[in-house]
Amino acid sequence: MQTILGANGQIATELARTLHQHHTDDLRLVSRNPRKVNEDDTLMTANLLDAGQTTDAVKGSRIVYFTAGLPPDSTLWEEQFPAMLKNALQACRMAGASFAYFDNTYMYPQNSQIQTEETLFAPAGRKGRVRAAMASMVLEEMARGDIPVLIARAPEFYGPGKTQSFTNALIIERLKAGRRPLVPIRDDTRRTLIWTPDASRGLATLGNTPDAYGQTWHLPCCDDRPTYRTFVTMASRIFGRTPSYSVIGRWPLSIAGIFSKKVREIRELLPRYEQDNLFDSTKFKRHFPAFSVTTYEEGQELIRKECRGG
Repeated sequence: MQTILGANGQIATELARTLHQHHTDDLRLVSRNPRKVNEDDTLMTANLLDAGQTTDAVKGSRIVYFTAGLPPDSTLWEEQFPAMLKNALQACRMAGASFAYFDNTYMYPQNSQIQTEETLFAPAGRKGRVRAAMASMVLEEMARGDIPVLIARAPEFYGPGKTQSFTNALIIERLKAGRRPLVPIRDDTRRTLIWTPDASRGLATLGNTPDAYGQTWHLPCCDDRPTYRTFVTMASRIFGRTPSYSVIGRWPLSIAGIFSKKVREIRELLPRYEQDNLFDSTKFKRHFPAFSVTTYEEGQELIRKECRGG
Protein backbone atom coordinates (compact mmCIF):
# COMPACT_ATOMS: atom_id res chain seq x y z
CA MET A 1 0.00 0.00 0.00
CA GLN A 2 1.07 3.57 -0.73
CA THR A 3 -0.26 6.36 1.48
CA ILE A 4 -0.55 10.11 0.96
CA LEU A 5 -0.59 12.22 4.13
CA GLY A 6 -2.30 15.54 3.47
CA ALA A 7 -4.34 14.33 0.54
CA ASN A 8 -6.57 17.23 -0.56
CA GLY A 9 -4.16 19.72 -2.17
CA GLN A 10 -3.39 20.02 -5.88
CA ILE A 11 -0.06 18.17 -5.61
CA ALA A 12 -1.62 15.33 -3.61
CA THR A 13 -4.59 15.05 -5.97
CA GLU A 14 -2.35 14.74 -9.02
CA LEU A 15 -0.01 12.43 -7.09
CA ALA A 16 -2.93 10.09 -6.34
CA ARG A 17 -3.90 10.13 -9.99
CA THR A 18 -0.42 9.30 -11.30
CA LEU A 19 0.27 6.66 -8.62
CA HIS A 20 -2.95 4.89 -9.59
CA GLN A 21 -2.22 5.11 -13.30
CA HIS A 22 1.40 3.97 -13.20
CA HIS A 23 2.41 2.41 -9.89
CA THR A 24 -0.30 0.93 -7.63
CA ASP A 25 -4.03 0.31 -7.26
CA ASP A 26 -3.65 0.04 -3.47
CA LEU A 27 -3.74 3.67 -2.41
CA ARG A 28 -4.75 5.29 0.89
CA LEU A 29 -5.60 9.00 1.07
CA VAL A 30 -5.32 10.60 4.51
CA SER A 31 -6.50 14.03 5.68
CA ARG A 32 -9.05 15.57 7.99
CA ASN A 33 -11.61 15.43 5.17
CA PRO A 34 -10.27 13.03 2.52
CA ARG A 35 -11.93 12.75 -0.89
CA LYS A 36 -11.49 10.05 -3.50
CA VAL A 37 -9.43 10.81 -6.58
CA ASN A 38 -9.68 7.30 -8.03
CA GLU A 39 -12.73 5.07 -7.62
CA ASP A 40 -10.92 2.41 -5.57
CA ASP A 41 -8.97 4.75 -3.26
CA THR A 42 -9.12 3.95 0.46
CA LEU A 43 -9.95 6.99 2.57
CA MET A 44 -8.88 7.55 6.16
CA THR A 45 -9.71 10.55 8.31
CA ALA A 46 -6.85 11.62 10.56
CA ASN A 47 -5.41 14.72 12.20
CA LEU A 48 -1.63 14.63 11.68
CA LEU A 49 -1.22 16.61 14.90
CA ASP A 50 -2.40 13.48 16.73
CA ALA A 51 0.41 10.91 16.93
CA GLY A 52 -1.96 7.98 17.45
CA GLN A 53 -4.16 8.88 14.49
CA THR A 54 -1.07 9.35 12.31
CA THR A 55 0.29 5.95 13.35
CA ASP A 56 -3.01 4.31 12.46
CA ALA A 57 -3.10 6.13 9.12
CA VAL A 58 0.36 4.86 8.14
CA LYS A 59 -0.04 1.28 9.41
CA GLY A 60 0.44 -1.29 6.65
CA SER A 61 1.97 1.19 4.22
CA ARG A 62 4.99 0.43 2.04
CA ILE A 63 5.57 4.03 0.88
CA VAL A 64 4.31 7.22 2.56
CA TYR A 65 4.21 10.64 0.88
CA PHE A 66 4.08 13.77 3.06
CA THR A 67 2.27 16.47 1.07
CA ALA A 68 0.46 18.19 3.94
CA GLY A 69 -0.13 21.91 3.66
CA LEU A 70 -1.27 24.74 5.90
CA PRO A 71 -2.64 28.24 5.21
CA PRO A 72 0.08 30.93 4.89
CA ASP A 73 0.08 31.81 8.59
CA SER A 74 3.49 31.96 10.27
CA THR A 75 2.20 31.19 13.75
CA LEU A 76 0.23 28.22 12.48
CA TRP A 77 3.32 26.93 10.63
CA GLU A 78 5.49 27.25 13.73
CA GLU A 79 2.97 25.54 15.98
CA GLN A 80 1.75 22.75 13.71
CA PHE A 81 4.04 21.89 10.79
CA PRO A 82 7.00 20.44 12.76
CA ALA A 83 4.63 18.43 14.98
CA MET A 84 2.85 16.98 11.94
CA LEU A 85 6.15 15.99 10.36
CA LYS A 86 7.50 14.49 13.59
CA ASN A 87 4.37 12.34 13.94
CA ALA A 88 4.61 11.22 10.31
CA LEU A 89 8.26 10.19 10.63
CA GLN A 90 7.59 8.32 13.86
CA ALA A 91 4.65 6.51 12.26
CA CYS A 92 6.81 5.47 9.31
CA ARG A 93 9.50 4.12 11.62
CA MET A 94 6.89 2.04 13.44
CA ALA A 95 5.45 0.75 10.14
CA GLY A 96 8.83 0.24 8.47
CA ALA A 97 7.60 2.40 5.58
CA SER A 98 9.63 4.43 3.11
CA PHE A 99 9.11 8.19 3.47
CA ALA A 100 8.97 10.68 0.56
CA TYR A 101 8.90 14.30 1.74
CA PHE A 102 7.52 16.96 -0.62
CA ASP A 103 9.35 20.23 0.05
CA ASN A 104 9.59 23.80 -1.22
CA THR A 105 12.43 26.34 -1.56
CA TYR A 106 11.56 28.75 1.25
CA MET A 107 14.81 27.89 3.06
CA TYR A 108 17.06 28.84 0.14
CA PRO A 109 18.85 32.21 -0.12
CA GLN A 110 16.69 34.82 -1.85
CA ASN A 111 19.29 35.69 -4.47
CA SER A 112 20.09 34.91 -8.09
CA GLN A 113 22.52 32.04 -7.52
CA ILE A 114 21.69 28.73 -9.21
CA GLN A 115 19.82 26.54 -6.73
CA THR A 116 20.93 22.90 -6.64
CA GLU A 117 20.41 20.07 -4.17
CA GLU A 118 23.63 21.23 -2.48
CA THR A 119 22.51 24.83 -1.89
CA LEU A 120 22.94 25.75 1.77
CA PHE A 121 19.92 26.87 3.74
CA ALA A 122 19.67 30.61 4.50
CA PRO A 123 16.03 31.20 5.40
CA ALA A 124 14.63 34.72 5.54
CA GLY A 125 11.45 35.11 7.55
CA ARG A 126 9.43 32.91 9.86
CA LYS A 127 8.01 30.53 7.28
CA GLY A 128 11.43 30.06 5.74
CA ARG A 129 12.86 29.12 9.13
CA VAL A 130 10.05 26.61 9.69
CA ARG A 131 10.72 24.93 6.34
CA ALA A 132 14.47 24.86 7.02
CA ALA A 133 13.88 23.19 10.38
CA MET A 134 11.54 20.64 8.80
CA ALA A 135 13.96 19.81 6.00
CA SER A 136 16.71 19.42 8.59
CA MET A 137 14.50 17.02 10.55
CA VAL A 138 14.04 14.89 7.43
CA LEU A 139 17.78 14.99 6.69
CA GLU A 140 18.50 13.78 10.22
CA GLU A 141 16.06 10.90 9.71
CA MET A 142 17.75 10.13 6.40
CA ALA A 143 21.18 10.06 8.08
CA ARG A 144 19.89 7.80 10.88
CA GLY A 145 19.02 5.19 8.27
CA ASP A 146 16.23 3.40 10.12
CA ILE A 147 13.88 3.78 7.14
CA PRO A 148 14.36 4.83 3.50
CA VAL A 149 13.84 8.61 3.21
CA LEU A 150 13.99 11.08 0.32
CA ILE A 151 13.31 14.79 -0.18
CA ALA A 152 11.62 16.02 -3.38
CA ARG A 153 11.83 19.81 -3.64
CA ALA A 154 9.88 22.13 -5.95
CA PRO A 155 9.97 25.88 -6.72
CA GLU A 156 6.86 28.04 -7.20
CA PHE A 157 3.90 26.30 -8.85
CA TYR A 158 1.81 27.08 -11.85
CA GLY A 159 -0.80 24.71 -13.15
CA PRO A 160 -4.38 23.57 -13.66
CA GLY A 161 -7.22 23.03 -11.22
CA LYS A 162 -6.89 24.73 -7.85
CA THR A 163 -3.13 25.32 -8.04
CA GLN A 164 -2.22 28.02 -5.52
CA SER A 165 0.67 30.39 -6.23
CA PHE A 166 1.48 34.02 -6.96
CA THR A 167 1.67 33.23 -10.66
CA ASN A 168 -1.68 31.45 -10.81
CA ALA A 169 -3.48 34.01 -8.68
CA LEU A 170 -2.08 37.18 -10.25
CA ILE A 171 -1.73 36.13 -13.88
CA ILE A 172 -3.56 32.96 -14.91
CA GLU A 173 -6.70 33.36 -12.79
CA ARG A 174 -7.03 37.00 -13.80
CA LEU A 175 -6.68 36.12 -17.48
CA LYS A 176 -9.36 33.46 -17.05
CA ALA A 177 -11.64 36.12 -15.58
CA GLY A 178 -10.91 38.61 -18.37
CA ARG A 179 -9.00 40.89 -16.01
CA ARG A 180 -5.62 42.59 -16.37
CA PRO A 181 -2.75 40.41 -15.04
CA LEU A 182 -0.59 41.69 -12.18
CA VAL A 183 3.15 41.05 -11.89
CA PRO A 184 4.84 41.09 -8.47
CA ILE A 185 7.81 43.48 -8.04
CA ARG A 186 9.52 43.23 -11.47
CA ASP A 187 8.75 41.93 -14.95
CA ASP A 188 12.35 41.44 -16.15
CA THR A 189 13.71 38.79 -13.77
CA ARG A 190 13.84 35.18 -14.89
CA ARG A 191 11.49 32.75 -13.11
CA THR A 192 11.66 28.99 -12.62
CA LEU A 193 8.12 27.65 -12.21
CA ILE A 194 7.06 24.01 -11.95
CA TRP A 195 3.99 22.61 -13.69
CA THR A 196 2.09 20.93 -10.83
CA PRO A 197 1.35 17.67 -12.72
CA ASP A 198 5.11 17.38 -13.44
CA ALA A 199 5.86 17.88 -9.73
CA SER A 200 3.43 15.10 -8.79
CA ARG A 201 4.66 12.73 -11.51
CA GLY A 202 8.23 13.40 -10.42
CA LEU A 203 7.38 12.70 -6.78
CA ALA A 204 5.65 9.43 -7.73
CA THR A 205 8.65 8.43 -9.85
CA LEU A 206 11.08 9.06 -6.99
CA GLY A 207 8.90 7.28 -4.42
CA ASN A 208 8.85 4.15 -6.57
CA THR A 209 12.59 4.16 -7.36
CA PRO A 210 14.50 2.36 -4.59
CA ASP A 211 17.86 3.98 -5.35
CA ALA A 212 16.32 7.48 -5.11
CA TYR A 213 16.14 7.17 -1.32
CA GLY A 214 18.82 8.65 0.89
CA GLN A 215 18.98 11.75 -1.33
CA THR A 216 17.51 15.21 -1.96
CA TRP A 217 16.06 15.78 -5.43
CA HIS A 218 14.96 18.89 -7.29
CA LEU A 219 11.77 18.04 -9.16
CA PRO A 220 11.85 18.54 -12.94
CA CYS A 221 11.19 22.00 -14.41
CA CYS A 222 11.38 23.47 -17.90
CA ASP A 223 14.72 25.26 -18.23
CA ASP A 224 13.45 28.14 -20.39
CA ARG A 225 13.00 30.33 -17.26
CA PRO A 226 10.95 33.16 -18.82
CA THR A 227 10.63 36.63 -17.36
CA TYR A 228 7.14 37.59 -16.26
CA ARG A 229 7.03 39.89 -19.28
CA THR A 230 7.53 36.87 -21.53
CA PHE A 231 5.22 34.65 -19.46
CA VAL A 232 2.33 37.15 -19.53
CA THR A 233 2.78 37.81 -23.24
CA MET A 234 2.68 34.07 -23.94
CA ALA A 235 -0.33 33.51 -21.67
CA SER A 236 -2.23 36.47 -23.17
CA ARG A 237 -1.72 35.13 -26.68
CA ILE A 238 -2.91 31.64 -25.67
CA PHE A 239 -5.99 33.06 -23.92
CA GLY A 240 -6.74 35.38 -26.84
CA ARG A 241 -6.08 38.57 -24.86
CA THR A 242 -4.09 41.67 -25.70
CA PRO A 243 -0.75 41.46 -23.84
CA SER A 244 -1.13 44.00 -21.04
CA TYR A 245 -0.30 43.90 -17.33
CA SER A 246 0.56 46.03 -14.31
CA VAL A 247 3.62 45.63 -12.09
CA ILE A 248 2.92 45.84 -8.35
CA GLY A 249 5.94 47.32 -6.59
CA ARG A 250 7.19 46.44 -3.16
CA TRP A 251 5.95 49.68 -1.61
CA PRO A 252 2.27 49.19 -2.55
CA LEU A 253 2.45 45.60 -1.28
CA SER A 254 3.98 46.80 1.99
CA ILE A 255 1.20 49.35 2.41
CA ALA A 256 -1.40 46.70 1.62
CA GLY A 257 0.12 44.53 4.34
CA ILE A 258 -0.95 47.06 6.95
CA PHE A 259 -4.57 46.23 6.17
CA SER A 260 -4.37 42.60 5.02
CA LYS A 261 -3.00 39.70 7.06
CA LYS A 262 -2.80 37.60 3.89
CA VAL A 263 -0.52 40.16 2.23
CA ARG A 264 1.61 40.48 5.38
CA GLU A 265 2.16 36.74 5.35
CA ILE A 266 3.70 36.70 1.85
CA ARG A 267 5.95 39.76 2.26
CA GLU A 268 8.93 37.64 3.36
CA LEU A 269 8.90 36.03 -0.11
CA LEU A 270 9.04 39.30 -2.07
CA PRO A 271 12.86 39.59 -2.35
CA ARG A 272 12.93 36.50 -4.57
CA TYR A 273 10.91 38.42 -7.17
CA GLU A 274 13.50 41.20 -7.32
CA GLN A 275 16.10 38.95 -8.97
CA ASP A 276 16.42 35.86 -11.14
CA ASN A 277 15.13 32.60 -9.66
CA LEU A 278 17.29 29.80 -11.11
CA PHE A 279 16.17 26.42 -9.79
CA ASP A 280 18.21 23.59 -11.32
CA SER A 281 16.74 20.10 -11.82
CA THR A 282 19.61 18.58 -13.85
CA LYS A 283 20.13 15.74 -11.38
CA PHE A 284 16.58 14.42 -11.84
CA LYS A 285 16.69 14.76 -15.63
CA ARG A 286 19.96 12.86 -15.87
CA HIS A 287 18.67 10.05 -13.65
CA PHE A 288 15.30 9.84 -15.42
CA PRO A 289 16.04 10.81 -19.05
CA ALA A 290 12.70 9.45 -20.30
CA PHE A 291 10.71 11.84 -18.07
CA SER A 292 8.91 14.38 -20.27
CA VAL A 293 8.91 17.93 -18.85
CA THR A 294 6.02 20.22 -19.79
CA THR A 295 7.03 23.47 -21.52
CA TYR A 296 5.49 26.76 -20.40
CA GLU A 297 3.56 27.05 -23.65
CA GLU A 298 2.23 23.49 -23.35
CA GLY A 299 1.20 24.10 -19.73
CA GLN A 300 -0.66 27.31 -20.47
CA GLU A 301 -2.39 25.72 -23.45
CA LEU A 302 -3.58 22.89 -21.18
CA ILE A 303 -4.95 25.44 -18.69
CA ARG A 304 -6.80 27.20 -21.52
CA LYS A 305 -8.34 23.91 -22.68
CA GLU A 306 -9.37 23.05 -19.11
CA CYS A 307 -10.92 26.51 -18.74
CA ARG A 308 -12.94 26.06 -21.93
CA GLY A 309 -13.88 22.47 -21.19
CA GLY A 310 -11.60 20.72 -23.65
